[in-house]
Amino acid sequence: MDEQRNRNPSGDGPPQGSGMPAGGDLGSLKGAEVGRSAEAGGLVAQARPSMTDTPFRPNFGTRETLDREMRNVKDEVLRMGSLVATQITAAKQSLVDHDAEGATAAIVSDGRINEAQRHISSLITMTIATQQPVARDLRFLLSLDHVTYELERIGDHAASVAKQARKLAPLPPLKSYVDLPRMGELAAEQVRGVLMALVDLDVVRAREVAARDDEMDHLYHALFDEVVGLMREDTQNVDRGTRLLFAAHYLERIGDRVTNIAEDVVFLATGDIEDLNP
Repeated sequence: MDEQRNRNPSGDGPPQGSGMPAGGDLGSLKGAEVGRSAEAGGLVAQARPSMTDTPFRPNFGTRETLDREMRNVKDEVLRMGSLVATQITAAKQSLVDHDAEGATAAIVSDGRINEAQRHISSLITMTIATQQPVARDLRFLLSLDHVTYELERIGDHAASVAKQARKLAPLPPLKSYVDLPRMGELAAEQVRGVLMALVDLDVVRAREVAARDDEMDHLYHALFDEVVGLMREDTQNVDRGTRLLFAAHYLERIGDRVTNIAEDVVFLATGDIEDLNP
């Protein structure tokens, strides 16, 4: 957007509002030019330091303000995580109970999770723009932004499980859903566990949660082999078997996403990038 400048009514000196002294002495200028542009529904200050001066950092707020806003972001992330864990449990239960209405409710709840992710992302953007965090504080906010992305994707996977549950609800069960409910329970436990690790920045707990993904993988492969065997025995089992395998796949993917969040916790606590799912 072009900035309109008003000329000095006297015709002498620089434009009004330019920040230049009336005498036009460029050598007396210190600091930086600050422009403002509309971004994400708010004004984001952009400091452009001169080449000869030290970088200029606007003092938009106090340390107390930054701490308060970071706590607010963290609380919102934990609320979002709680919604996700509840959604996983609801999706799993609708599959076990052949409950089409419960499955629909789990699908609808994904909208709340998406809204929470957008809200938190907006909070983080505004905090960075107005408080200008650096070093550990900036790392904290950027890591939480990635955590919300992973939680949103977990919510999508849980909704996908519920969609398969809704289609399976009117059909007779293919088998006793032993491994599949356990996968759902494990997924919800992993989400809650990694959130607790996030609260305390507990690296040990984060690694333990990530290690449980091996159990999830084992359950998935066991279920896969069993269902494929049933499909081979009788072609009438193919449709139901395929839907069960899709549901199991989405639950297995939740375990992978939780591992990504555990890696974020390690990064937050130590500053190290660690692969917890080699």
